[in-house]
Amino acid sequence: MSSVIRKVISTTKAPAAIGAYSQAVLVDRTVYISGQVGLDPSSGQLVPGGVVEEAKQALTNLGEILKAAGCDFTNVVKTTVLLADINDFGMVNEIYKMYFKSSLPARAAYQVAALPRGSRIEIEAIAVLGPFTTA
Repeated sequence: MSSVIRKVISTTKAPAAIGAYSQAVLVDRTVYISGQVGLDPSSGQLVPGGVVEEAKQALTNLGEILKAAGCDFTNVVKTTVLLADINDFGMVNEIYKMYFKSSLPARAAYQVAALPRGSRIEIEAIAVLGPFTTA
């Protein structure tokens, strides 16, 4: 049996991992991106402005990791959105649509008891490298 490629993806344009994990891991052609919160990569601090600004920053961070992996938002096939308050879903969805304009991924959204650093939102994603043919 041939081996499968496993590569850690990392970029300084997104916040460094704040625990024992990688920003992303590429396995064969699939990229597993760790949950991103609204941390400013230059300061390491949560951006001010609440859930809307945190969502923008989390998605910007996600985009930088996608670039480091050699892809973009069109390669994302699944996301999970974790919210401190599910009532923020409508506002977050408006921001989400600014980043995912076509080829919308599957998505799950949950309210959770708490998120790292007191953030209001965390977004993780799975992307697949390479060209797609739409069926």
